[in-house]
Amino acid sequence: MPFYASMMIRRCASASVAFVAVMAACSSSNGPGTSGSSGSAGASSGSQSSGSASNTGSSNAGASGQGFSGAGSSSGNTGGSGGAGASASGSGGGSGSSASGSTAGSGNAGSGAGNSGTAGATGTTGESGTSAGAGTSGATGTSGVAGASGTGASGAAGATGATGDGGSGATSGSSSAATCPTPALTAGDSMQTVQVGSLMRQYILHVPSAYKGTTAVPLVVDFHPIGGSDTGEESGSPFKAVTDPEGVVTAYPQGEPSPNVGAAWDVGPCCTSPIGGTAVDDVGFAKALVTQVEAKACIDTTRVYAVGFSMGGGMSHYLACHAADVFAAVVPQSFDLLKENEGDCTPVRPIPELSFRGTADNVALYAGGYSSVVTGMPITFLGAQACWEKWASIDGCTDTPAYPQVNGSTWECSYYKQCQGNVQVGVCINNGGHEYGDGNIGWTFLKQFTLP
Repeated sequence: MPFYASMMIRRCASASVAFVAVMAACSSSNGPGTSGSSGSAGASSGSQSSGSASNTGSSNAGASGQGFSGAGSSSGNTGGSGGAGASASGSGGGSGSSASGSTAGSGNAGSGAGNSGTAGATGTTGESGTSAGAGTSGATGTSGVAGASGTGASGAAGATGATGDGGSGATSGSSSAATCPTPALTAGDSMQTVQVGSLMRQYILHVPSAYKGTTAVPLVVDFHPIGGSDTGEESGSPFKAVTDPEGVVTAYPQGEPSPNVGAAWDVGPCCTSPIGGTAVDDVGFAKALVTQVEAKACIDTTRVYAVGFSMGGGMSHYLACHAADVFAAVVPQSFDLLKENEGDCTPVRPIPELSFRGTADNVALYAGGYSSVVTGMPITFLGAQACWEKWASIDGCTDTPAYPQVNGSTWECSYYKQCQGNVQVGVCINNGGHEYGDGNIGWTFLKQFTLP
């Protein structure tokens, strides 16, 4: 018996598969020689797997080999491949199996042309193969040695199997978690600065005790009212008490001076004074802040939200119009879109928006109207209902929900839900004045949306 056939027989795991492979290889010769008779099945003596193979006779021309790989597993080595014959009829590779292999690889039979040869002698019975002991990962099967045009087969790997000769190993497992900055930020507040054009801007970065820095969390950017401050917004906003237990990071930006009423935000026609002859760019500030926080903390970049009160709410509206590529959703409180800036509110995508409005608000007028609070920078509020309907138009909403009815101090809400991009547009009203909204309602709305 030729040496290569003997080696194949020892490495086979299934006599029936080897017999079929041998017969297929023999039939690929171009010559008219007759085929040898098949070997009889080897008796199984391995405790985990068995295999046998028969060899074919030889001819004067090189033939094709047929290789295949055994199955790999996370705890056992695989059976090896059969070697190719040197005759016109290449020998078939035997099949191997592992006691705990999970994926079987198979080899493609090679084919090669050979001169006609004489019938091969009958192959002898192969000895049964035994399985290898357990290992940390299944090794891949090797491909058969090819004849003139034989092809090796792919070996199937276990959980982290390596690639076999002439084949490729398959791997499995879950992808690694998102990389978070190290070391993780500690809980507490810190004053941060970021350069925006020629101006150095500042904000408070609040990291709650529930933040661990090992998994990505949302970021909320919370804007103070006109005449307010970053510290005042942190103490007054209703969102912090709701988001802190979930480990949400919050940033409280500081506005720049207005002509007459303290710190404010640039929302187009109003309300900041130029600094050193340079206009304030609060959209640029918000984007730069988000980028910086994402480098410091483990932030889910698809879950960045803007909220704000009074003119801070106006800044939230303005970011929805001009930074919908950064902010996933917004919740303005006690402010509207303005007649002076609604025309250039063309977000790059539909964006979810929810407004809180008090019917007795005489600052950001509930029914809409003219305001000259900031010297030389008059504005005109759309009004609560008109603003809600305007956002529905911007977001391409097609349903017709009823506007909510006042129910005392309870927040009553209505939502457009059939909008482009599966977003929603909401409004919540009560009989209050110029006041903050409800943090629970607002956060429940925000966190259901992510950037597409």
